[in-house]
Parts: sequence; C-alpha cells; structure tokens
Amino acid sequence: MKRSFFFPFVLCSWMISCQKAEQPVSLFNGQDLTGWHVDVPEKDTNNLVRDPFIVREGMLVSLGTPQGHLITDTIYENFSLDVDYRFAGEPGNCGVLVFASTPRILYKMFPKSIEVQMFHENAGDFWCIGEDIKVDDMLTRRGPQEEWGVTEGKKRRILNLTDGSENR
Repeated sequence: MKRSFFFPFVLCSWMISCQKAEQPVSLFNGQDLTGWHVDVPEKDTNNLVRDPFIVREGMLVSLGTPQGHLITDTIYENFSLDVDYRFAGEPGNCGVLVFASTPRILYKMFPKSIEVQMFHENAGDFWCIGEDIKVDDMLTRRGPQEEWGVTEGKKRRILNLTDGSENR
C-alpha cells in the first residue's frame, strides 16, 4: 500500500531523508516547503490562521501553534526513514506518522497512521492511530490484549521499540 508521510510537529526542527529504491531521497530541501502541504484543521474555519511551519537556517521548524502537520506530496512505499531532530529550548512533543492514509480520524486532527513518537523521554514508542501493529513482547509493551485498540480509550501506545532513541 502506498501512503504519504504526515508529520505533526510541536516545537521541533527537522532534517529528513527517505530511502527509496536503494537511492536516498531527501524529503526536505532546506530552503522551503516544496514537496509538502500543510494540514491545519483550524484553517478550515479561520483563514487568518498562520502556517505553523517555517524554514529557518536550513531547518524545518514548527512554531507549535496552531496544531497541524505537514504531508508529503509524494507517496512512498518500501522505505527506510531517517529523521534528525532537536528541540529548541525546552524539550517537547513531536512525532512522525507513517503508513498514514485517511485524514483526521483521531480528534479531528490525526490521520489513520502509526506515530513514531519523539516526545521527550518517550522517543521510540509507537502510537496506533486507526492502524495496528504487533511487535515482540506485546504484553509487556502494551498491557493486557483485551485493552488494545486503535481508537481513543484503548491502549494504543507500544512502549520502547528502540533503546536510546533520544541519544543517538
């Protein structure tokens, strides 16, 4: 299945590349948002709302508000995604949504996807948003199976799929 990448940002800077067909493909050119479009639900009812994403000194920067995400214009499959990020000032919350498809299914904000979490001290966790995955040691990572789910009110978080994600 081919899908776009969705990137919800809160106070993050990004440099992103994608591995496709053995040739690295840069998803961000360091100059502008060419190849991306912005999804900010608040803009649906208020056209005066600013875009929360800017390019500063070659980095993709989220201003934090209004909340939204960037979506690649190109659809990728069979990929390996490398993301370098840092928090300017106080560490915060951000993530990359992969295998994203149906828009705004959670909180009328997030698309159906798997979030690769980069929230401070939780980097490497996955969150299921309308999609589900299974990994080794699911009971330890997610809790009792009868509580698992992909919608609000269910255990959507899968703990620590990688070790030391914040310190690499």
